[in-house]
Amino acid sequence: MVKSMTGYGRARRTIGGRDITVEVRSVNNRYLDCSVKLPRAYIFAEDAIKALVQKSTSRGKVDIFVTVEALGAEESVVTVNEALVKSYLSAMQKIYELGGGRWVRESCYATDLARLPDVLTLTKAEENLESISADLCAVTEEALEAHAAMRQQEGEKLAEDILGRLETIEGLTARVEERSPQTVAEYREKLMNRMQEVLQSAAVDENRILTEAAIFADKVAVDEETVRLRSHLSQLREMLSGGEPVGRKLDFLIQEVNRESNTIGSKCNDVQIARCVVDLKAEVEKIREQVQNIE
Repeated sequence: MVKSMTGYGRARRTIGGRDITVEVRSVNNRYLDCSVKLPRAYIFAEDAIKALVQKSTSRGKVDIFVTVEALGAEESVVTVNEALVKSYLSAMQKIYELGGGRWVRESCYATDLARLPDVLTLTKAEENLESISADLCAVTEEALEAHAAMRQQEGEKLAEDILGRLETIEGLTARVEERSPQTVAEYREKLMNRMQEVLQSAAVDENRILTEAAIFADKVAVDEETVRLRSHLSQLREMLSGGEPVGRKLDFLIQEVNRESNTIGSKCNDVQIARCVVDLKAEVEKIREQVQNIE
């Protein structure tokens, strides 16, 4: 079934000590336009997330919002600046010697050294970026699945509405096909009456009447247009029942349907056919609006 380009999906999981939430929102667009908003510390996963979107979506403006909250204390590493400690010890030894051992303690505890500037350095443990990116992508896939499910539901509603309008168009086309031959017969009868009024008692040339009627019939014939119109409607049904993205093809076919409708309207001067064409074009325009939302 066809899918709508409009949809929303959300997923939330706790993985690797992180609470990850991903939201997916999309609206219709001519091409695929994907935007990913990540916390600055996780920007490295942007390309991987975009790749997932490209696999699941072919058209539309898709916005991905990712929030990450670290749970508990982050792993950290304490390092000792050994060179600096040795320098401090050397300096203290010098001070002791200069003081003659009278006012400086000879012994120095480790806790005293630890209080000195830059002896100890607290750094965050190195993270596995590939693992984190995989976690973010896993949650993104869940959100995209929810997003795809909503788009499919919306697409089914759009397809149902379009199919109903196609039936209406077929009914109007049948009325045009039924009425078109009648216009020729009416024209022939009208032409006969007018010639009889003009000629009065003189005999009417039947061959001339037939020739004029044939020219008129050829001028207003819409058989080719209605045949093409029905062919387009059949193709539209086939596309709507398929599983591939068909939005652009549908849009093109609707333009062709509209073109045939215009041709029928320009050929026929009959009031009843003109009304059918107006109704037909109104249905085509409604279908065109719906097609704009189909992927």
